[in-house]
Amino acid sequence: MTDTSLQEIHIRPGMELPKALKDIPLTARKALASLSSIRAGSLRATLPDGRLIVIEANKAGPAGQLHLYNWRLPRRAFMDGTVGVAESWFDGDWDSPDIVTFLELFLANTETLNEVASTGSRLSHMVQKVRHWLNSNSRRGARRNISAHYDLGNDFYRLWLDPTMTYSSALWQAGTETLEEAQKAKYEALLDAMNVSAGEHILEIGCGWGGFAESAARRGCHVTGLTISQQQHDFAEQRLADAGFADRSEIIFRDYRDETGLYDHVASIEMFEAVGERWWSTYFETLRRTLKPGGTAGLQIITIHESAFEDYRRYPDFIQRYVFPGGMLPTPTHLRALASEVGLSIEYENPFPQDYARTLALWRERFEEAWPKVRALGFDERFRKVWLFYLYYCEAGFRQEHIDVRQIILRKPA
Repeated sequence: MTDTSLQEIHIRPGMELPKALKDIPLTARKALASLSSIRAGSLRATLPDGRLIVIEANKAGPAGQLHLYNWRLPRRAFMDGTVGVAESWFDGDWDSPDIVTFLELFLANTETLNEVASTGSRLSHMVQKVRHWLNSNSRRGARRNISAHYDLGNDFYRLWLDPTMTYSSALWQAGTETLEEAQKAKYEALLDAMNVSAGEHILEIGCGWGGFAESAARRGCHVTGLTISQQQHDFAEQRLADAGFADRSEIIFRDYRDETGLYDHVASIEMFEAVGERWWSTYFETLRRTLKPGGTAGLQIITIHESAFEDYRRYPDFIQRYVFPGGMLPTPTHLRALASEVGLSIEYENPFPQDYARTLALWRERFEEAWPKVRALGFDERFRKVWLFYLYYCEAGFRQEHIDVRQIILRKPA
């Protein structure tokens, strides 16, 4: 019997698979054939039989590492794309000493690896698409979808978020050292860009646990925050009362589509992503309707790269399946068109994707440190893996700028 455990097989771009790999399953051969075409980076993959495959592109890029414990990953990736890759990791089919960099390698070669990442079983993708449609954000669906993520419990989020209880990208500026400081800097930057003044009334669509509302109230503004998460509502209301701002704030359990007030400014931080494509126009119409003439809307929104949108839209990904059911990321072009359709002009845009990558890395560290306490709340090992993969996946996306985050200021004509 031949000992394969010490064999190291190198594959260069354009090279046919060596005969030594003819004994591996067909889907694994197809995956390696696709990987041999990568244009940037490298991969060191240890096969179930111990052989080491080394694939190196001609251009520098992420250096991914992979250990296959069985042959299921290639088949599941072909069948279910990112959902299959994630579920295969949950089930122990593969691992990597650096999952973020491994995922970055795929994102850096998205076009080349479309066969592995995006195509596969038509039936499987149809099932994913139907499931995503069923998660559509009608009023009842929106409450169900938001509850699925944000009502895991305030105690859960308190264990690993920073003291501001902020669950959106921080903004790292000169002199900003801690996550808490960077989150406060994000709020202040948005308030500055909106040009708010004391005494003005701000509507916040999707107020979370009240971090932005507290920052605005400290500036002397009156804030009305909307949420459809009962746990966030109760926390934010108590937070503002404890801070002494009960007289200049109100937290309302209300769908943004039902808001009828008129405000000097409207703020919304990483809420649009959960709206769902069917409701994008309604969201922007709500901005227009609730703004006073001359008023500004300050948004922080995650976007996806223009070239990736159609595949992303066609094949619901891991995030849409496991983390944000009903969600959909827009492209920057979508946002500009939506604003134009309702007569809002874009005055300012500030993208900061690497800040989000840094935020996610810190969240992951804090989540892992807090895991014994999280587990004590009743969450199991699969839950831990879902959340870790979610944080890995997003960090890789922002590092490669496959996804982006930006603050945008819109103005309604006077």
